[in-house]
Formats: sequence, structure tokens, C-alpha cells
Amino acid sequence: MPNEHHDLIHELPEHRERIHVLKTTNNHFARLFDEYHDVTKQVEKMVGLAEPVCTQTEEALKLKRLHLKDQLFTMVKQA
Repeated sequence: MPNEHHDLIHELPEHRERIHVLKTTNNHFARLFDEYHDVTKQVEKMVGLAEPVCTQTEEALKLKRLHLKDQLFTMVKQA
């Protein structure tokens, strides 16, 4: 099964410009953005079995990614 790509631009393409502005002008957003993408890379490695882990670890990272995405999306909507 192919890995789905979950970077923020693919997840929220209609907000591409706003995301770029926030990334370059808001340090908190930029930090969350980087953390989101780091977690996404970890999850994609696990799902692709490049780094096999227990399901609980994978699910915990997916939940963390979801919380980060929610925070980022809230900031995007408020911008």
C-alpha cells in the first residue's frame, strides 16, 4: 500500500499563501510547522516499514501529528 503524503501544503492547499506568510513571520507557527513535518516524516517511515515499531508508538505519533495540524489550522484560519 502506498504511503500517503501528509505535508501541510498537501493537507491544506487552499491556504498555501497564508501558510507561507505565517511560516516567515510567526516564530511560533514556524516551530509548530517544523515539528509537524518532523513527526510526519517519522510516521511515514513507520507506515512504510522503513522503521518498524509497535502499533501503539505509531498511533501516538499520528495523534501528535493530528494535534499539531489542528493547532496550525487554527492559526491559519485566524490569520
